[in-house]
Amino acid sequence: MSGIALVIFGSPADRAALGLAGAAEQLGGASRAIVVEDYQPEPVLDALVEACRGADVILLSNDTYSQEVAPRLAHRLGGACVGDGTALSVVDGKLRVTRQVYGGKANAVIELRRTPAVVWLRARSFRSAATPVAALLSGSESGDSRRRTPKIIERRETKSETRLEDARVIVSGGRGIGGPEGFANELEPLAKLLGAQLAASRAACDAGWVPPAWQVGQTGKKVAPDLYLAVAITGASQHMAGISEAKTIAAINIDPDAPIFKHARFGIVDDYKKVVPLLRQKLAGLKS
Repeated sequence: MSGIALVIFGSPADRAALGLAGAAEQLGGASRAIVVEDYQPEPVLDALVEACRGADVILLSNDTYSQEVAPRLAHRLGGACVGDGTALSVVDGKLRVTRQVYGGKANAVIELRRTPAVVWLRARSFRSAATPVAALLSGSESGDSRRRTPKIIERRETKSETRLEDARVIVSGGRGIGGPEGFANELEPLAKLLGAQLAASRAACDAGWVPPAWQVGQTGKKVAPDLYLAVAITGASQHMAGISEAKTIAAINIDPDAPIFKHARFGIVDDYKKVVPLLRQKLAGLKS
C-alpha cells in the first residue's frame, strides 16, 4: 500500500477533510480518500477494509469501536489480530506484539505471521510520534448491501472532557465509598482540585453508584495515568490488571492489610471520610 489513505467518520465530514488537507500534503499527499457519514460498526468496517487493502500493519487506538472492529477487519483482510498491545517490534519481517496476561502478572510476546497485522493498542503505552499522522475524510462508502447496519434506538452521552484512558490523573473509588453520595460529595470535589478524571472499581459500577464507563480493571478500562489515587479500593487482582501501567499509585483504605498497599507508592490507612476533606483543604490552600 503506497501513500496515505484519509478516512473520517461522523459529521460534518467535509469541514474535517478540508482541515486535514494541509497535513496530508506535508506527509506526501493522500492516495485515496474515503468518506463515512456515520460511526456505526458496519460503515466503519467497510471503509477500513477499502482503506487498508495492501497494508502490512494496521494500528488502532484503545476504544470500544477499535475493539469491536479489529478482529472483523483482520478476518475480512485475511490477516491476524491482537488486542491490548503495550509494545511493538519487528523481527525477521514479522510484527511482534507484547501484551499483559494473567491479570498483569506476566507479559506475552505474540508474533503475527499473517498480514495485515491488526492491533489495537493500550492507551498511553506509547510516546507521541514526532510527526502526527491523521486518518480522516467524509462521504459515504456503500459497502455490501446484504449487510444491514443496526439501528440506533438510544444515545447516552457522558460528561467528560478527557477519555479515561488518556487521563494523566485519576481519582478512583471502590465499594468502601459506601454509595453515590461519597462520589458526588467527596471524590468529585477532590478530582476537580487535582484536575483529575473520576473512575471506579467494578463493585461501585455494578452497584449503580457511578456510570459503567468509569469502570477500571480487567473487565473495564485499562489506564496508565501519571497518578492513580485509589480511594476505598482493596486492590483485587482484577482491578490491578487495569492500572498496572500507572506511573504512581496512591491509596487510602481503612484496612491496613488491603492488597492495594503492596502496589502503592504512597498509602494512608484511615477512613477516607476523614482523609479526603483534609486533602481538599490542603489543595485549596495551595491553589489560593
